Amino acid sequence: MSEGLRERKKRQTKQRISDIATGLFLERGFDAVTIAEIADAADVSVNTVYNYFPAKEDLFLDRGDDIVDRLSRYVRGRRAGETAADAVLRELRTDVEGVSPAVGLFPGWADFMKVITEAHALRSRLWAIQQEALERLTTTLAEETGATGGDPLPGLVAGQLSWVHSTLMAWIGDEMSKGRAPAEVSREALALLDEMEDLLSDKVLNYAPRTAE
Repeated sequence: MSEGLRERKKRQTKQRISDIATGLFLERGFDAVTIAEIADAADVSVNTVYNYFPAKEDLFLDRGDDIVDRLSRYVRGRRAGETAADAVLRELRTDVEGVSPAVGLFPGWADFMKVITEAHALRSRLWAIQQEALERLTTTLAEETGATGGDPLPGLVAGQLSWVHSTLMAWIGDEMSKGRAPAEVSREALALLDEMEDLLSDKVLNYAPRTAE
């Protein structure tokens, strides 16, 4: 179904407000910028800002929903013969090889993370997003395998795959904060992924294979 004019305008307004807010946060820090200042810069009312972003943190971490569902989406989209770990590792390698901003491989990543580390509210929100992503992945693995409520494996495997993702992101963030070139960090991140895969047990690597239809 194609996007209507009204929906497109709403999406564009939301993105414009988020972009303006992000620019202000990067320039002055999260805590130093008010919602009123963001509304004024975007030429909208304060109520309009809150209509699109219920909390101030949402203006900066506006892709939280995508992060929450990312690993689950990889698992649901795994190919015939692939396990959950296969799919996650393949997608992460694709992002790293493609020097994708989705894994922090862009020059402004260090500035982005600096805003987060200097604001308690953003650190708390990011932690909550990560916990929600882990819970979502646990649920997805249980659904994909038909696991019963008392089966600990979905949660255990979800924890291991989340560890791979969070460790990769943290390492890339540290390296990018040193002012290194994204392509250079990408090559080393691929090697790190290989090392982490070697640390995963066979039970994790072979969990939830998708059977050929």
